[in-house]
Amino acid sequence: MEIRQITSDYAVSPQIAPEDFPAIAEAGFTTVICNRPDAENPPELQGAAMIPAAEAAGVNFVYNPVVHGGMDRSNLEEQMQAAAEGKTLAYCASGTRSSVVWALAKAPEMPADDILEATGRAGYALEGLRPQLEALSRR
Repeated sequence: MEIRQITSDYAVSPQIAPEDFPAIAEAGFTTVICNRPDAENPPELQGAAMIPAAEAAGVNFVYNPVVHGGMDRSNLEEQMQAAAEGKTLAYCASGTRSSVVWALAKAPEMPADDILEATGRAGYALEGLRPQLEALSRR
């Protein structure tokens, strides 16, 4: 499992497995957000398999699937609402979608440069999002 910190309270990861939850809890995460649609995963990695593992580790599990090209405002709102509940780990196939959701949700309250610097430090080059980030910051 590869955890990449975006902020002190928000991190992203490529796909995790049910057996990763004890280590996730031990690392201090209280919430895990799945941004990967079930259709992309075999049954053993779908939300239904993750929920009992999260519960057994004492971690809140939120299923917020983000489909390439299909992200909408509700995804952003659900992500930030779930992340407000404590130290959060969001995952998808590579961590990129989870970084993008965070970046777009933070755009109204953070400068684009700060967002891109934070995601860049975590290994996600999201410069192509700059126009969207700047447009959202002007709302």
